Amino acid sequence: MLASAEPALRAVGLSKVYRSGNADLVVFAGLNLEVAQGEKLALVGESGSGKSTLLHLLGGLDRPTEGAIYFGHNDICQLPANELAEFRNRELGFVWQIHSLLAEFTALENVMMPLLIRGQSQHQAEPVSMARLEEVGLGNRATHRAGELSGGEQQRVVLARALAGNPSVLLADEPTGSLDFRTGEMIMDLLDELHRTRHLTSIHVTHNLNFAHRADRVVALERGQLVTASQPLESVALGNPSNTNEGNHHV
Repeated sequence: MLASAEPALRAVGLSKVYRSGNADLVVFAGLNLEVAQGEKLALVGESGSGKSTLLHLLGGLDRPTEGAIYFGHNDICQLPANELAEFRNRELGFVWQIHSLLAEFTALENVMMPLLIRGQSQHQAEPVSMARLEEVGLGNRATHRAGELSGGEQQRVVLARALAGNPSVLLADEPTGSLDFRTGEMIMDLLDELHRTRHLTSIHVTHNLNFAHRADRVVALERGQLVTASQPLESVALGNPSNTNEGNHHV
């Protein structure tokens, strides 16, 4: 089913190069990636391999040195900054390892932020945001300040905030990385449920092999190339190329 679905996004010839002193630091070059609508993709690899950089590019938070990123027929790399910001607000949801909540604001106020930025009134944004908090099981904590919540509760607020604008694509960067095992499992279960019930397309960067195994497909970023991961996944996550199917690097 996933193989025949229209791609939710396509990255074509993607490169990212940073200038470091008198030398160029090539994070990756010529990457190609397609993610089908409704697919859950896990992106694994060694620390420093460029996974978060790639996620930032796919989410329009940074621009590639070369290449294109298509959502439908639109290359977001060609959008001016204001249109790109509007696209992120309307189409994408972000979940980070660091919660990035405003500690002095309530859980509800934090979830409302993307909608207020979109131009909705408080009257419009509040019931939608409350519904998202209830969806992640935090309706009873809506009036508590973010700084008063546990780590797992804060991450659920982040999920609610990411879903507030009804995105089509959810991007998550180590969403369980700062949590203990039990709380991380709870967040993974919640992400799985939300992906399914909301018909999301999800891309998760993770070092958690249990989390990666839950995905429809696993790709590894190794030595600047994307490769399709095969078993045993434990070696792939550590950057061992012997357990990958390199193919033509178009995954």
